[in-house]
Amino acid sequence: MGAVLRTTRGAAVVLFVFLPQALLWPQTAIPDKRSDPAQERQVQQSGNTEAYDAAEPVAAAVAQNTDSSKGTQSKRIFWIVPNYAAVSAHTQLPPLTAHDKFVLAMHDSMDYSSFIWAGVLAGQGMALRSYPELGHGVAGYSRYYWRAFADQASGAFFTEAIVPAITHEDPHYYTLGEGSFFRRTAYALSQVVLTKTDSGATSFNVSEILGNGMEAGLSNLYYPPQDRGLRKTGENWATGLESAALNNIIKEFWPDIRHNILRQK
Repeated sequence: MGAVLRTTRGAAVVLFVFLPQALLWPQTAIPDKRSDPAQERQVQQSGNTEAYDAAEPVAAAVAQNTDSSKGTQSKRIFWIVPNYAAVSAHTQLPPLTAHDKFVLAMHDSMDYSSFIWAGVLAGQGMALRSYPELGHGVAGYSRYYWRAFADQASGAFFTEAIVPAITHEDPHYYTLGEGSFFRRTAYALSQVVLTKTDSGATSFNVSEILGNGMEAGLSNLYYPPQDRGLRKTGENWATGLESAALNNIIKEFWPDIRHNILRQK
């Protein structure tokens, strides 16, 4: 889990390098071309007929945001990292069934990028000798690999499927998409301890808190004896929550980076 945290912190550093540019990107970069009233009426009429595509992986959403430049999520971050659990701003999804929650967890944990990510973490862990007992070479790398994959897969299923199905909580991240940088950052951090329920209410995020604890406890079954026990489990649980907080921040500001820096519509 330490390797996961170090890599997540690296992603957070990249985010905060680009984030100020995304938020402060001049909005007057494109000249204002005035047209006559007839042209303006024509543009308004055509604009009203455009359908808004929420592009969510689950069933159709009730979307209220018609400005695709603000808070619109994509299914992947930087075309690679799965972003299925993020919901565009001003969008409300219908309640997920237990089956839907397991499908969402499967998308996040069994995506092709998850296998690549596990390989990166395994290589990093072996290079840093995070667990010397696992050895080195091809055999050692394979031991690091399947443990890294088990960490991320079990984390996804505990926090997005198993616990939410029991507590009737919504595992999605609902993007705020507006307000100051500090307000949105505070909102993203708050979603580690607060979440929506299937009925649309707000409650304590049992899925994130308990789910990460269950993932940390499960790792005691397959990591070396020196890296087990109550203290190590607590460290891994705290690491999981820190990673969840950083992931929320990245999800919150990804639409800004995507639209203002990458110039994607």
